Amino acid sequence: MLISTPKLPESLCFFHFVGSISISKQLASIKALRKGSDLEKAIATAALIFRNSSDPDGKLGKATAKNLLQTRFRNFTEGQETKAKYKYLLSELDEHTENKLDFEDFMILLLSITVMSDLLQNIWSVKITK
Repeated sequence: MLISTPKLPESLCFFHFVGSISISKQLASIKALRKGSDLEKAIATAALIFRNSSDPDGKLGKATAKNLLQTRFRNFTEGQETKAKYKYLLSELDEHTENKLDFEDFMILLLSITVMSDLLQNIWSVKITK
């Protein structure tokens, strides 16, 4: 017996079958970013990582979000495990009503972790010559 699966809208199909295409190739395929700034490319990278990892509804499950933090954001999360604010952020993720994050929630989570990270303190201490 064959089980039919619902067909994804065409606009979503690209993102859910690009898992084998690198982020850099996906970025290169976006014409508007060819001359984009580093900041624009950084945000686009976060958006692509989110989209490539999200479900067909454009939501990220909490287990997937935690996995992304541990694997793709580990330099920012490293050493934060014992900090009360980090524990609070993860508990908020656990208590999120839908157990899923949209892109806005995901970006807020990334920025919150970035602001409190030890890595950010190292970044601030980098000398800039003029």
